Amino acid sequence: MKSNKNIVLIGMMGSGKSSIGKILSKELKRKFIDIDVKVQETEGMTISEIFKKYGEDYFRKIEEKISLKYLKVENSIVSLGGGGFTNLLIRKRCQKTSLSFWLNWKNETIIARIYKSKKRPLVMKLKKEEINNLIKERSKVYELSDHKINCDKLDKDQIINKIIDIYENK
Repeated sequence: MKSNKNIVLIGMMGSGKSSIGKILSKELKRKFIDIDVKVQETEGMTISEIFKKYGEDYFRKIEEKISLKYLKVENSIVSLGGGGFTNLLIRKRCQKTSLSFWLNWKNETIIARIYKSKKRPLVMKLKKEEINNLIKERSKVYELSDHKINCDKLDKDQIINKIIDIYENK
């Protein structure tokens, strides 16, 4: 039985939410919405610039407003920002309208992907141990997702097929 709920991809920055989401949307013939991209389009600047100019609190308010708006779009695949699901309002909307999939990776994999990235303002100045702590904290909330996909031993196609299989059999 095919579900008519949205698919929401959650996970740490660098977990592949955007690249997986784009492919999933083609496979399932659904609209793809990348919340980070929508925030950047709305603000006319990169996330790093938003953080630098206005700070994290401002970014989180914009992220919340945009996430809540786009989670209402039916038949879509939504890639939340890394911290999006930690917001209670966003999480409740996801739980109500969507099936959420946590793209889970070993901490070392995520750290290797995002360490010292200029595009990731939250971790730009953090030490590896601090990133590890951020992953641990967020993972406690990510555990509330509908489905957890352990991605380390899977390639992109396997991750996508796993999501589609779960989604279409709900």
